[in-house]
Amino acid sequence: MVYEFEGRTEKEAIDRAAEELGLEKDDFDVEILETQRQGLFKKGHVKIRVHTDKPVNAGPGAPEEEDEGSEETRPGKFRDHSQPVYGAPEPKDSFESAMIDFTGGLIERMGYSGKVSVLFREDRKLGLKIESEFSSILIGKKGKNLDALQLLVNIYAGRQGREDTRIILDSENYRIRREETLVRLAYTVADRVRESRASVLLEPMNPFDRRLIHTTLNDIADVETKSEGEGLYTPVRVYYRGSAR
Repeated sequence: MVYEFEGRTEKEAIDRAAEELGLEKDDFDVEILETQRQGLFKKGHVKIRVHTDKPVNAGPGAPEEEDEGSEETRPGKFRDHSQPVYGAPEPKDSFESAMIDFTGGLIERMGYSGKVSVLFREDRKLGLKIESEFSSILIGKKGKNLDALQLLVNIYAGRQGREDTRIILDSENYRIRREETLVRLAYTVADRVRESRASVLLEPMNPFDRRLIHTTLNDIADVETKSEGEGLYTPVRVYYRGSAR
């Protein structure tokens, strides 16, 4: 289920989503669609899209559910939460064993060999690490193969009665390396926009990558960002604040 909310700040929009949907903040993913900073003659404005597979208690003021046409990949939040678990890579219960076996089975049916182990454990989140000589193929261009595998594993976790637990797949530290690359890209593009006073449209990205661009540039006073288009992979446009759109 997908909903949209607005607020003066990202925190206000997320708080509103949690209150109106009757959910905890950890029960949904947040994709930032648009952010405008507060100025002398301009109020701050943030528009977010909330993704959740948990039942909601939406009140009369809650927005209508948005029909996306396809299920979103579940993005991880490596910057804020995930800490690798060292010395505990083996499954500690039947659920973790099932997730490891299922992931390994997917890789095998793709025609590749690999080892799957626990990367980290958190409240309602489990990270799995894939070690394989075919890691570059399993990750795919811009991580699309890894995202697809992650989606299938999360669907399987839901069928095991664990809709409340999100599975994050990683290989060769791709998630962290991708995050570092995107942060550098965001600052580079911001500098270009500030110099040229023209907007720059980035390549299509998944929800996690788009949110990273938005949050990275959120503190730069004269730069704004906005997601454009519909679907899972859409681009982010970076604007010079005050320029014509």
